[in-house]
Amino acid sequence: MSMPRHGHSGTSRVPLAHRERIDWHTHDDHQLLFPHRGVLHVRTAHGDWMVPPHRAVWLPARVPHAHEAIGTTELRAVTFAPARNPLRLDRPAVLVVTPLLREVVAALTGDEEQAAGPRRNLEAVALDQLRRVEALRVHLPTPDDPRLADIARILHADPGDPRTLAELGAAIGASERTLSRLFRTRTGMTFPQWRTQLRLHHALTGLATGRSVTRVAAECGYSSPSAFIHAFSAAFGTTPGAYVSADASRNSRRLPTGSVE
Repeated sequence: MSMPRHGHSGTSRVPLAHRERIDWHTHDDHQLLFPHRGVLHVRTAHGDWMVPPHRAVWLPARVPHAHEAIGTTELRAVTFAPARNPLRLDRPAVLVVTPLLREVVAALTGDEEQAAGPRRNLEAVALDQLRRVEALRVHLPTPDDPRLADIARILHADPGDPRTLAELGAAIGASERTLSRLFRTRTGMTFPQWRTQLRLHHALTGLATGRSVTRVAAECGYSSPSAFIHAFSAAFGTTPGAYVSADASRNSRRLPTGSVE
């Protein structure tokens, strides 16, 4: 079965409804995707990335991917030719968005039509900013071992499951030592690191769909709201409360129509 390819260049700005999906496809160009509000869930063969509003995701050219909106989402996209890859990455990455980069993306994807010269200048500034940004470790690798996949299914169903790796191993018929080694070799993470990423991914979904910080902390297995706030802030650069407040402010703004793939 062939993979749909989209070779168009340019920019897009589009509202996406909660759980609206764009199925598997590739692009001939690199894409910078910035969810101005809501959360974007990006999936590739390598794993999943969750992108909150104050972050962006770099999607390299010709990498098959799919994405889904978590909560009402406004998605902005800027494309770059394959030769223009300031990050030199061959897989997606979630990026810190500088204030200047945020304004440049807003200008490129705004309602006002940009002339060719000013557009090229803005794209040059965006590329310069991309050379300076930090790529965040918020990737959740997809385990390719059947035993790890069993654990992933258990924890995706209940991210607050408190069982240790030894207890989870007993449930699926594998030793703690074997599973610990497999997590390091197959995902590049320890089991605690991988589970933290999974819980944070679920936390973003919970916050984007209106759950309280206290409820999300409990559902995701944190011992207290303060422990959750600390982990969330370390990963995403803002507290859960500030994230919810900022997203609520964005939700009050009227969205234009459009399309993005």
